Amino acid sequence: MEKRRLGKTDMDASILGFGGMEIGYQHISLSAAKRLLNEVLDSGINIVDTAECYSTSEELIGEAIAARRKDFYLFTKCGHESGWTYPDWRPESLFRSVERSLKRLKTKHVDLIQLHSCTEAELRQGKIIETLQRMRERGYTRYIGYSGDSKAALFAVETGQFDTLQISVNIADQEALESILPAATQRSLGVMAKRPLANMAWHNGDRPPSDSYGRTYWERLQRLKYEFLQGDLKQTVSTALRFTLSVPCIHTAIVGTTRPERLAENAAAVEAGALPEQAFENIRARWRQVARATWIGQT
Repeated sequence: MEKRRLGKTDMDASILGFGGMEIGYQHISLSAAKRLLNEVLDSGINIVDTAECYSTSEELIGEAIAARRKDFYLFTKCGHESGWTYPDWRPESLFRSVERSLKRLKTKHVDLIQLHSCTEAELRQGKIIETLQRMRERGYTRYIGYSGDSKAALFAVETGQFDTLQISVNIADQEALESILPAATQRSLGVMAKRPLANMAWHNGDRPPSDSYGRTYWERLQRLKYEFLQGDLKQTVSTALRFTLSVPCIHTAIVGTTRPERLAENAAAVEAGALPEQAFENIRARWRQVARATWIGQT
């Protein structure tokens, strides 16, 4: 699988990364996680990205592939020690959370710790970024990053203190392309796309998804009416993923799944390469024509 240097880091990252949210929230068994995650690594994917609030995700990753730690780059996130709905940015909470993550992941250090959707107001206080820098000094992580969207992401980039940015980029979420990614490129940040398939919000046709992210994307896609979404599901997924990876400064796309067959389908899409320039520009042009000012990045 193609690899790209992740910005100013020393990591040659696979163009496709594995996101650990689904395996945690869907509570798959340890045996299933072992099969899936070993297939992930065997396929050439060398990024495994998770978070402390993804239910059992960190534990599953630690149990399943800690013995193959040299085969992949391990990323996690902090800020929600007690779950997604309870952010806690106090330094002591962040340290406690990361130390717990290291135990769960069965490793002495991760390659990247990311602030998880921290608000601009919190970032401006400075203590949170200093806390991550202290974690790096203690050897808990090699690099620090920001995972989030919109104005908070732009502020994080402009501080010049982060090595990476993880941000929403997909056919239904393109705010970052003009407002944030140029600044990230200027500062040589490693850029990862989250939700690169827009939660596959179109796959049920006229029925909106039940999850909030999916529903938001579905509503946008109802207005965007991309012609390519009328095709075969595998082909539409391939086009959507290739669009995200065709954005010039995206180094890798983080895709999660619990189904091994999806890994193969996504890998095949990646092997097909970037979208033809005209196809890419058609999607961008439609977005510029239809998107509303309220269509900001989905944190």
